[in-house]
Amino acid sequence: MNYAVILASGTGSRAKTDIPKQFIKVKGKTLIEYTIEKFQNNKMTDKIILVVLDEYLEFCKNLKYDKIQKVIKGGKKRQDSSRLGVMEIKEENAKVLIHDGARPFIKDKIINDCYLALDKYNAINTGVETQDTIIEIDKDNFIKRTLKRNTLRRCQTPQGFKASLIKKAHLLAQEKNLDFTDDCGLITELNLDRVYVVEGDIENIKITYENEIKTLNEKL
Repeated sequence: MNYAVILASGTGSRAKTDIPKQFIKVKGKTLIEYTIEKFQNNKMTDKIILVVLDEYLEFCKNLKYDKIQKVIKGGKKRQDSSRLGVMEIKEENAKVLIHDGARPFIKDKIINDCYLALDKYNAINTGVETQDTIIEIDKDNFIKRTLKRNTLRRCQTPQGFKASLIKKAHLLAQEKNLDFTDDCGLITELNLDRVYVVEGDIENIKITYENEIKTLNEKL
């Protein structure tokens, strides 16, 4: 069974909008609906779990997408919301893709590539090459070293896991009081498995800032 856990419980404060960015309407639909539709229309996705803000629970429960299995309230932090979402999955051998609700430009090919990669690997991330030179600085803002671009990737979502692995990671994180904004970071921090990187797409951006919201009408 293939699951998509879509996280949409952030407040989106950096976007400086009156309502959370994932619930802004563009051309008659909310941003989260555009994201849901990518998984609804994906032939490899069997079920969708939505993790949302408390005040949008009823709105999301009334959305007419037959793959949505559950709509649940998110936690205080992203890690909490991710844990709550994956814990709803009872099949230990299920494949789980965790995706940001504010990434509406995800392509069908990437979703498929992520599911297929989970046939071979227990944990995968989606990433793209960095076009910029990345430097590491010291506490006084001086360059310590320049990192090699060919070994760097900018992480995106989906991040994918076997259900048993990501559930174990979240339970251990609770025990050890670990705080991560990235699910793959939990896997590597806890030394549970290696994480394979699937090729992403530079258009698969997360809507974060005010200027990005203004361009949505052109892109959606």
